Amino acid sequence: MDPVKPKKSLGQHFLADRNIAAKIVSSLTFKDYDAVLEIGPGMGILTSFLLELKNAEVRFVEIDTESVEYLNQKFPGIEKSVINDDILSTDLRGIFDRPFAIIGNFPYNISSQIFFRILESRDVTREVVCMVQKEVAARITSPPGSKEYGILSVFLQAFYHAENLFNVSPGVFRPPPKVTSSVMRLTRNSRRSLECDEQLFFRVVKTAFNQRRKVMRNSLRAFIGDHEHEISFLRSRPEELGVDEFIKLTMEIERVTPPPFGHLPLEREGV
Repeated sequence: MDPVKPKKSLGQHFLADRNIAAKIVSSLTFKDYDAVLEIGPGMGILTSFLLELKNAEVRFVEIDTESVEYLNQKFPGIEKSVINDDILSTDLRGIFDRPFAIIGNFPYNISSQIFFRILESRDVTREVVCMVQKEVAARITSPPGSKEYGILSVFLQAFYHAENLFNVSPGVFRPPPKVTSSVMRLTRNSRRSLECDEQLFFRVVKTAFNQRRKVMRNSLRAFIGDHEHEISFLRSRPEELGVDEFIKLTMEIERVTPPPFGHLPLEREGV
């Protein structure tokens, strides 16, 4: 079999170190799930270890037709488990009939969009083990008060416990990326839903961080109108607030802002 040629347009950097691949797969905990979806298997280095898992159903989403053909040749019998589709348009809830985990080396150019897709399916996505750009992992796992803490931190930490597991150097990829990578894990927390209007929460967080150097009294003026005295945290900057504080802030804004609040297309917004 001829190897798959990495495609720059798809952000493909194929991991070539089997020890690291084994370590990534072993980071799955299988707590409250027995199904796993791999995003972007490429040449199948994670796939080979996933197929060895006992008592686990594994499926794969791959946009690259050349990679799909390669996987079908390399792993006989895998055809029915491979979905040739774009993960950004795939119905994640329709892949399994029960909760599952997601694993993969996410393309750097769409990693944030993938996380928003995961948020949309958070009711069935119990865990995520993924490799992303080191800076993205730092942003997601950072606590309030840090310079990396931002929109993606709040959105994901609202529903997942986020932890950075280990870093991966560029030299173990083909071709090597220009950045260091990190493997991180998201584990679903106990929050089933927000206590506030979810769309308003997303809008408040995004608006606040888009002007992160300003105290929120200024950045959220359009939300609070003449009700400043009724709203908490307005003298704070957004990076000082944790998820619970943002929920409380949104609840207070909700009381003074008439619906409808509108829909924020998260996957199309910058983070």
